[in-house]
Amino acid sequence: MKKNAAPPATLLLGPEAYQRRQIREALTAVYPEDAIARHDLQESTLAGILDDARSLSLFASERLIWVVNAEAVLPRGRAAAAAEEEESDGGGSGDAGPLNDYLANPTPGVVIVFEASRFDFEGEEKRKQERVRKFFAAIPDVVELRRFSTGDARHEAESLAHAAGFRIHPEALELLIEALGSDVARIAVEIEKLALFASGREVGVDDIAALVPDARASNIFALVNAMGRRDRAKSLEILDTLAREGEYLPLALSFLSTQFRMALVAREAGLKSAGQVQQHFTRMGIPMWGSRADQVYATVSKFSRPQLERALTLIFEADRGLRDARPDDRIVLERFILELAG
Repeated sequence: MKKNAAPPATLLLGPEAYQRRQIREALTAVYPEDAIARHDLQESTLAGILDDARSLSLFASERLIWVVNAEAVLPRGRAAAAAEEEESDGGGSGDAGPLNDYLANPTPGVVIVFEASRFDFEGEEKRKQERVRKFFAAIPDVVELRRFSTGDARHEAESLAHAAGFRIHPEALELLIEALGSDVARIAVEIEKLALFASGREVGVDDIAALVPDARASNIFALVNAMGRRDRAKSLEILDTLAREGEYLPLALSFLSTQFRMALVAREAGLKSAGQVQQHFTRMGIPMWGSRADQVYATVSKFSRPQLERALTLIFEADRGLRDARPDDRIVLERFILELAG
């Protein structure tokens, strides 16, 4: 795009919305509005879209044709089953002939972008994703839009906050990423809101809880952090908030279990700093970002090895208590906090 040499056809493949939006905004900014055509393959035919691409415009020598729901070209129902059987025998995936014919002699100055965002690259959808890729095999320029890893989402969120002109506390940034499941498209929207709210000051954990949808879960991570610091008063205060908001308390216990297990591993390995904690778990193949390493190391600093082992025993007992017939989750967690932070 920077070289003003966009290919005649591109396939955007995958569910990641943030990068797809960046590509769409960058491309549409190059063309005037009357030179952009938008089609939906759930409503239009592939042949009709290619006829549009072949038609010459009296008003624009260069045109952009953006096509959504590209997966709709695949056959459905019995036809889909027959197509899959044909693929297993080495055949194709539907009639891609018109697309192949067009790309053999594309219209100069016309750029077509096919957006196939329905299927993921892993799990049960992987096979359907491969069928989409096979149908559009004539398009050499394929952009794979894979979901961000937690680490990549963190780096992108830091860049977005910096570009928005405000600072965000590392712990608050982590809670933002956790609360939104590393979905950078949603993170970008919330950072825009936080930028207006912050007015240049540093954004903290309380701001995330107040402004971000689904951020009640951030109070769970705040509870984990308070317990890791052996801060009994703060832990009970956060537990009261969680109980009043109707939060699912066993989830908090699950996160606490992970925190203390990591802390025990770090102590047994003799790690002496947050940096060593991060390096150790990264070498083990466990994603570990800086603020998370700080939390684990803070727990290591506050608890001896016998205390960490006792904490895991208490977590087991609390988990068993939560599974009793009609337990009072709050009382179970209060008893756990008093015993652990006592």
